Amino acid sequence: MSTKTNLVIDIAIFSAFLAASNPVFTGLAVHEWLSVAFIAVLVTHILLHWAWIAALTTTFFKKLFHSSRLNFVVDGFLFVAMTAAMLSGIVVSRTVLATLGITISASPAWRSIHSLSANASLVFVALHFALHWNWVVSSVKRYIFTPLNALIRRPTAETIHISDNN
Repeated sequence: MSTKTNLVIDIAIFSAFLAASNPVFTGLAVHEWLSVAFIAVLVTHILLHWAWIAALTTTFFKKLFHSSRLNFVVDGFLFVAMTAAMLSGIVVSRTVLATLGITISASPAWRSIHSLSANASLVFVALHFALHWNWVVSSVKRYIFTPLNALIRRPTAETIHISDNN
């Protein structure tokens, strides 16, 4: 997979995560449906990085670069926190389950699990983002800012004409 494709998917995941993380901003229905869609995008992200996950899993206790091991641990906790948030979110869902004609009487414990795991997900997403900061910056510069800068600074016919007279 190309870095450009990975960047586009990661921007979509991050944007969906930020929007879904704030049900007060989006409203409950959008929060729930966006979270359901987020599950599909997250599974895609994991599948696209499966070779890295498998390789690191088999070599975790062997000689590894320090940040790779830390990255793997943070990603593992992020996966657990998000899985708990998504599963508990489905259990406490009011909109998605009602649309599907499913009624579940969830105990208050499920709401606590959802809240705690969602908050943990925020922390681990921040750590994940921090660990990938250099890649994010270089990829955004290469695939977003450089092309935009080229469009902005592209000489126009008028600029070329003026500089030809000098």
